[in-house]
Amino acid sequence: MRRLQTALAFTLLSALAGCSTGSSNQARPTGASTTEGTPSNSPSAQPRPEEPAIDFRRPPAEDLRSPDTYSVRMETTAGVITLEVTRSWAPNGADRFYTLVRSGYFTDIAMFRVISGFMAQGGLHGDPAVNRVWRNRRIQDDPVTQQNTRGMVTFAMAGANTRTTQFFINLVDNRRLDSMGFAPFGRITDMSTVDALHSGYGEGAPRGRGPDQARIGSAGNTYLRADFPELDYIQSASIVEG
Repeated sequence: MRRLQTALAFTLLSALAGCSTGSSNQARPTGASTTEGTPSNSPSAQPRPEEPAIDFRRPPAEDLRSPDTYSVRMETTAGVITLEVTRSWAPNGADRFYTLVRSGYFTDIAMFRVISGFMAQGGLHGDPAVNRVWRNRRIQDDPVTQQNTRGMVTFAMAGANTRTTQFFINLVDNRRLDSMGFAPFGRITDMSTVDALHSGYGEGAPRGRGPDQARIGSAGNTYLRADFPELDYIQSASIVEG
């Protein structure tokens, strides 16, 4: 078991460290991009009255400041996932996720790397052009104030200050990731839908038979739907008001 955990930790690092939102692999929970199925004119989420309207295709120069706490409802092909975010846990991560949701970014986003006994990862866009927009929009690291236990949500990264759009949900206790700098920013309230996400493809290529991130970056959802038809997707995400 210890040998398996060590191997998974190495794989996590190499998967999340390759890229931020591009075609190379990220060496922790890694991300990929999505193309087909993402409407080029998908609507942005409705902003609060005091916030400017933003569009994920033309992101603002600076992320929106998120509320101290907020909830996100994600409609997925496996069911509803609710995420509760606490800004004090990881302010930069909370602001980035809030900005992504408010801009309508999470439309038809594949959960392309789901590894049983480890984590579920997504966040690369279906349109490679959108990934190019976000690739260099990196945020500064946050101190790790919470542990990567089951249900905690954390941004993937490829080294110091490289977080962009990819995130992962811890399926088990992954506290070994804490010392690697993975700072959780939120928690899933009910893991039943997350546990139901398709995990049959496992680790991504070249280490496994799952999606190749470089291919996702260049061909997006067209590639994923043709070669990995059983993947689950985030269909939409919205801030739960009130």
